[in-house]
Order: sequence, then structure tokens, then C-alpha cells
Amino acid sequence: MARAGKEVSNSKSTSVDRANAAELRKDAPNPVWFKPLMFGFMLLGLIWIVLYYVTSGGAELPIPQLGQANIFVGFGLVLVGFMMTPWWK
Repeated sequence: MARAGKEVSNSKSTSVDRANAAELRKDAPNPVWFKPLMFGFMLLGLIWIVLYYVTSGGAELPIPQLGQANIFVGFGLVLVGFMMTPWWK
């Protein structure tokens, strides 16, 4: 019986430790790579769209086979960056 009591107390302390760890993770700062990646997606999307519009008369860069879908790729990259902003601390 005493052994069962120890197991119960261990499981309670473990659940408390997990709750404390979850709270610490919520308050923890972002990793170093988070902000450069977030802004990198936004900037890459902007560059993609501008490059498409600037070269639309001739070479149609960045990917000629996509044609006007290059706009969607650029906005998609920007959207990924903006979707990361709620987790920025």
C-alpha cells in the first residue's frame, strides 16, 4: 500500500512539473533564427513579386513556366511570414 501512495505522489508532481514547464515555454523568448526567418519570408516574397513585375516585358523571371502564378508564389511567401507574426515575442 505504501508503494502505491508513492506512485500517486510522483504522478501528481510530474503533472505539476509538466504544467510549470508548459508555462515556462510560453514565456520563453523565440529562438534566434525565428525573426530572420519570418522577415526573410516576407522580404523574399516581396522581391519575388517585384522581380516578376520588372521583368514581365522580356524574360519573365523568376520562373518563366509559372507565368502569372509567380504572383501567387510571392504572396504565398509573404503570407507565410505574416502567419509567423503571432508567435513573435
